[in-house]
Amino acid sequence: MEALLANYVEKSLTQYMRRNAVFLCERLYAEFPSEVNLQLLARCYLNNNQPFSAYHILKGMQMAQSRYLFAISCLEMDLFSEAEAALLPIDELCAEVPNGAAVQYLLGVIYRETDRIKSSVEHFRKALSIDPLFWAAYEELCILGEAEEAAVCFDDAAIRHVQEHYRGNPSSFPQVAGNQILDSSQTFRLEGLTLSHLQPMEGSNMRDLCQNSHGELLSTGPVEQITNSCCNISSFNTPSPVLTQLSDMAPPPLNRNMQPPGSEGPLRSSTQAQRQFVCENDSEQIRGSLFLDSGHRRSARLTAARRSLNILQGSENKAYNLHASSKSNRRSCSSTVCKGQSENLEKGKLLETYDDAVSEFRASSSSLSSSADVKVSQLKIVNTELSSFISNGSTSGISDIMSLLRILGEGYRHLCMFRCQEALNVYQKLSSKQYNTGWVLSQVGKAYFELVDYLNADYAFSLARRISPYNLEGMDVYSTVLYHLKEDMKLKYLAQELISVDRFAPQAWCAIGNCYSLLKDHETALRSFQRAVQLNSRFAYAYTLSGHENVIMEDYDNGVECYLKALHVDARDYKSWYGLGMIYLRQEKFEFAEYHFRQAYQINPSSSVILYYLGTTLEALKRREEAWQMMEKAIITDKKNPLPKYSKAKMLVTVGKLNEALKILEELKECTPRESSIYALMGEIYKQHKKYDKAMLHYGIALDLKPTIVDAAKIEAAIEKLTTPDEIEDNL
Repeated sequence: MEALLANYVEKSLTQYMRRNAVFLCERLYAEFPSEVNLQLLARCYLNNNQPFSAYHILKGMQMAQSRYLFAISCLEMDLFSEAEAALLPIDELCAEVPNGAAVQYLLGVIYRETDRIKSSVEHFRKALSIDPLFWAAYEELCILGEAEEAAVCFDDAAIRHVQEHYRGNPSSFPQVAGNQILDSSQTFRLEGLTLSHLQPMEGSNMRDLCQNSHGELLSTGPVEQITNSCCNISSFNTPSPVLTQLSDMAPPPLNRNMQPPGSEGPLRSSTQAQRQFVCENDSEQIRGSLFLDSGHRRSARLTAARRSLNILQGSENKAYNLHASSKSNRRSCSSTVCKGQSENLEKGKLLETYDDAVSEFRASSSSLSSSADVKVSQLKIVNTELSSFISNGSTSGISDIMSLLRILGEGYRHLCMFRCQEALNVYQKLSSKQYNTGWVLSQVGKAYFELVDYLNADYAFSLARRISPYNLEGMDVYSTVLYHLKEDMKLKYLAQELISVDRFAPQAWCAIGNCYSLLKDHETALRSFQRAVQLNSRFAYAYTLSGHENVIMEDYDNGVECYLKALHVDARDYKSWYGLGMIYLRQEKFEFAEYHFRQAYQINPSSSVILYYLGTTLEALKRREEAWQMMEKAIITDKKNPLPKYSKAKMLVTVGKLNEALKILEELKECTPRESSIYALMGEIYKQHKKYDKAMLHYGIALDLKPTIVDAAKIEAAIEKLTTPDEIEDNL
């Protein structure tokens, strides 16, 4: 009875029948109270989103696995001290948890949440050294700004480490378990498939092989059911979710980014090979210039409905072409397999050995179904053969995985260090299959966002939405991109789509908040950002956006509070350091402003905006030489940013270098012809040159461009003084 109930509990967990698993496991533990069954009940509670129940039943347990599950439940409830106590001492737990990397990673999370960053970094590095494939640990190190180069973490030594671990620990391999025996008709299609063709498929099928994250042997039913339940499974006939999404859903409108078919878009350098984003038939329609004049954006909105209809009409044909392309690839793949079968007869002996083991197990399974011990022993035989098979042929597959992780890791590390152009260059090295995924395109969009290239960011994020409309990664940043572009219709569409995907996602509520902020409804926007914080108290960007909204409403006290909360979650959130600096700059607390701007500059030294405001603060502190250096750095960092150039012109006017200042302003006038402050400063220069006609002309143009009330008053006062001689003005 105990074995039967345990098997059906595991089967319910495998089939995601969580309530059934909880009910049956409660019966199991009531009838057979043991700590092993208690662990199974805790797993059921955790799977059913009941960490509090797992916490109470596991409290005080001493087995390593019980303490590990207890720590998981504590982390779900933010009980970090109890989770830390449960995971220590580490050595005792490492014998139970695969590789020990999981324990090290959880301790790193605990120390990060409790502001012990050095200890956190140490444990994340240990997790990565134990298991080089532990991507989450490397990701955390990148976020903390402490990651080594990806070429060091995923080098040849890591490849050898993984190979040695696989060969020395057969239990860490994917196990034949549950009601899913991996026979020759499932997953790999082992009939006629040589070892050389199996290797590139290895990484993508590893998750399908694993049925138990701890490498334990699972058996969930009679042997007859196990051996017969998967005979009709064929992984090659599984439809692609991307194709389904693209065929059933119209993409977001791409109103601006169109060029003649022969032109190339700036999203790719002319020296690099053009990459196919979605498919060959779509490339010419999607790729295009993103730098059209801002005056065309309004007309683009007016024609959005017409272009959306065109996209809808063409989506069915595009989806058909994609589907036909995938079919042709399947045919070519199967023909390659047939060729490889004749070329690799010697390697094929391994496959024959594995098939013999499976067939032998099937032949004897009917007579052994009444004996659970014999059934487990037979399953172990099959798993041993499978481990030997994968171990002997895993060299190329592991090398390919490490090569992929090196590219992804280096690109992500550059992005977390805000070396965005370097990150874009690294991501260009990815294959088309890997590049055209939602995660990578979202990282590309974030890189363009940090470079203040909102048009390219919009383009990358829109492609990510087309490929993965269900993925919310980076959509909060995408909503901010649309906010800066003042694309109100696209922003409303995005917010509605995100809410329809997951109304409990903080990214969706950040998009709603940006939408209301663009409509100048700042109170509703602030409530939306606060709702995002309620849904995820560790979502730093929601705190930052709340701070921005409070600053717009001139509620500086609450703005400071929001920024500090964001920094408590993520100390490297340079936007919050910048926001605090802006508040103190407006309050004329220049020393505090300098400190916070410098903190932001240390995190992101490539931001010309931060450099500009740091220079402005230094100028207010009468440290003009340092301010001049910061303005020069800001100009070099981003030549398209007019703010540091304008500030440099003002500083030149202050020291009497009028001609140099006038030259800079003439260049700015060509780039930003509708900025009233440029014409006002030019009027001031012409006034000092005693060219009153030109001064009056430029003052008039500045007033026509509708400056702020304060600037308009200053310009009007300057116009009144034009007819007053300088001597009388000085006496007054």
